[in-house]
Amino acid sequence: MDRFSPLKNPLVIALDVDSDTQALKLAVDLADFAGGYKLGPRLIHRYGPEFVAKIAEIAPLFVDCKFFDIPSTMESAVQASFDCGASLVTVHAMAGREALTRLAELEKKLNEQRPFRILAVTILTSWNEKSFPANFKSLPVAEHVQNLVELVQSSGLSGVVCSPEELDFLQGKDLYLVAPGIRPESVSKDDQQRTRTPFEAMKAGASALVIGRPIIAATDPMKAALEISLTMVGR
Repeated sequence: MDRFSPLKNPLVIALDVDSDTQALKLAVDLADFAGGYKLGPRLIHRYGPEFVAKIAEIAPLFVDCKFFDIPSTMESAVQASFDCGASLVTVHAMAGREALTRLAELEKKLNEQRPFRILAVTILTSWNEKSFPANFKSLPVAEHVQNLVELVQSSGLSGVVCSPEELDFLQGKDLYLVAPGIRPESVSKDDQQRTRTPFEAMKAGASALVIGRPIIAATDPMKAALEISLTMVGR
């Protein structure tokens, strides 16, 4: 698969709203700008697979439920997401080698039907060293990310979700790097701790950027999406 596959372009718009009507309107209105749309539990659990399939008909769909369970349950959850139309699905890298290895085999199988990626989440962008759970080793975020990425690659997967701060040292490793926590200079960081601008993240090697509130909460979402699309390439 090429650098941006299975997306139309590297901009993934996160439809982090509570209404299916609002989400569908945003998806239709922003279709000219979106490389894909991200859905999370707040909409998926409320409106179910039929709603998920509707979004997937508009643009490539990123199901972001960060599955973290025993291997067989994770396999079933990824398969169910694919069956609903997902082109990208997140799992937690911390699920371990057995789960990731089995998921890598599933990814190969599903790619025989259409382009599909499993993305392993490393360290959430809302975390830093001060907010780690007490059972975490006392290591910098970057070391945790590096260790998890090594596990992901050795298990056979190449898709990784990481903050834009980690993009620099993950370049050149033949990875599909998806970066959330993207904020234009004029926009608040909200609850994100490790952020960069769209241009900075793309320059640092991101394959795709996940952007929600700076677009969907804007007074004019289409204008915001256009401006972000242009800044991604330095215009």
